[in-house]
Amino acid sequence: MSILRLPVLDNRIVAQPPAPSNGLKVYVETYGCAMNTADSEIVMGVMASEGYASTDVPDDADVILLNTCAIRDNAEKRIHERLDHLKYYKKRNRDLVVGVLGCMAERLRSSLLDTKLVDIVVGPDEYRRMPGLVEDALGGDRSTAVKLSRVETYDDIVPLRTEGVSAWVSIMRGCDKFCTFCVVPFTRGRERSRALQSVVDEAKGLWDSGFREITLLGQNVNSYRDDVSGHDFSDLLAYIARAVPQMRIRYSTSHPQDMSDKLINTMAEHDNICKYIHLPIQSGSNRILELMNRTYTVEHYLGRIERIKKIMPHAGISTDIISGFCTETNEDHQLTLDVVREVRYELAYMYAYSPRENTKAWKMGDDVPDEVKSQRLAEIIELQRRLANEVNQHDVGQTHSVLVEGPSKRSSMQWKGRTDTNKLVVFPHEDTRGYVVGSLVDVRINSANTATLHGVLV
Repeated sequence: MSILRLPVLDNRIVAQPPAPSNGLKVYVETYGCAMNTADSEIVMGVMASEGYASTDVPDDADVILLNTCAIRDNAEKRIHERLDHLKYYKKRNRDLVVGVLGCMAERLRSSLLDTKLVDIVVGPDEYRRMPGLVEDALGGDRSTAVKLSRVETYDDIVPLRTEGVSAWVSIMRGCDKFCTFCVVPFTRGRERSRALQSVVDEAKGLWDSGFREITLLGQNVNSYRDDVSGHDFSDLLAYIARAVPQMRIRYSTSHPQDMSDKLINTMAEHDNICKYIHLPIQSGSNRILELMNRTYTVEHYLGRIERIKKIMPHAGISTDIISGFCTETNEDHQLTLDVVREVRYELAYMYAYSPRENTKAWKMGDDVPDEVKSQRLAEIIELQRRLANEVNQHDVGQTHSVLVEGPSKRSSMQWKGRTDTNKLVVFPHEDTRGYVVGSLVDVRINSANTATLHGVLV
């Protein structure tokens, strides 16, 4: 059995001595994608530099911040419901500052101030201003800060990370793809990338601080480019892989149009770059893909999948699928099912289409009835679950290297971790083996279901 024994982690990066405390505590709730999680860590890094302490309990907070998502209507409904719940804390403490951050803040802007509950509204490119905005709000001044930037990358901000063995590392911001269904270019602005060396330095700092896995983040990481050196995303991956050879490296999300042979080959060449790719298909119909402005065909997409599996036969592949996009017919839907059958994804994030104001698709009309969307989505989900279970059965009897993350949700006697291909593994916790959170252990898989592999230490 191979066990990599590592020191117990304190899970926090400290780049400089903390600022003197100002006696105020900040509580942050994060909704939506991994980018929002990374942004919340940036916000807490900015606030900590001005003496604010973080708290996990809203009852103790002087400042409550909701970092929001606007990608679908349901995401925004959750925030409005949560704001209603926060009225309780505002009644208890009239000096409490409530802020709405992120994509929903950028999209709705000053309309969020219509309720007396919200004091500050801050878009994704204005987080440096947070301490001043909070100070103004404590003095009674409510405000918005939602200006988008073409240069802001928070390159010099050290995110405040407080848990886990894995860390999110944002390498770029914004998106230039302008898919017709997506609000991201309007809520996060245009693409801009961090300097390659700053990302490499952050990765080395994370390893030195006890983190054992990083996920490089961008709305489309394949578009990454260091403007000074001209290095692309493949180059960045290779530089990090060599700089921290024992660190597991993942990334998300990729655009099929930009999934190059160079990137696939770079992944295959380095053992510490995880063999897992999230590659959204969205629809199996070329007609729908064109309406979505996805800029690739199903044939191109399947060609990329074929190349990935040729170079990395055991790579894990996941995807995004939207059901019921504008004008989608049953024939279009069947074509999506065909792609799911052919690729046999390990994991898929599947949603019914949700029209968003100010996108091009908004003007196309939401003409697929909700009950039809729901039925088609249910068919996609059922097929995906069945196929994922079949795919996972092939792991039974195999031995995987698993990064230990800690106790499973169901029992402290069971521990969990993930394989190189991003599959969740649950196994008995045996104290006598001498491993800790952050160890790499070999686990032989005895059984599997749609979502989880179950095994024992070798």
